[in-house]
Amino acid sequence: MIKKSILVWLLIIPLAILNGGLRQYFLEPSLGVKAANPISCFILCCLAFIVSSIFIPRLGIGSGIIYKKMGLLWVLLTIIFETIFSLFEKMTLKEILNSYNIVTGNFWIIVVLFIVFLPWVVAKIKQII
Repeated sequence: MIKKSILVWLLIIPLAILNGGLRQYFLEPSLGVKAANPISCFILCCLAFIVSSIFIPRLGIGSGIIYKKMGLLWVLLTIIFETIFSLFEKMTLKEILNSYNIVTGNFWIIVVLFIVFLPWVVAKIKQII
């Protein structure tokens, strides 16, 4: 079940990339970085929730622990993917770490925290745990 959940996580990745493009090319130029970041965060969380709500119930019925493990796996995969993608984009380690600092107006940590609880929350809402 946890291995199958990676497929659900993989469906979120292209949406996250598209969301980043939306933020960079449309939201930031029209609204500014300060407004674009939280809007982009909200959009990505909504997209991840929709995808998870559609596909997590198809994984089957599991225990709460299973869905918590899914969340931990998804966060680990998300952090690894984001770090590799950021390095590919020539970001420094300092810039990558700064994206987790909410004080500087970066809301990535909100997405990470949302992702860690997402499988469990969806399973609870869908009453499969």
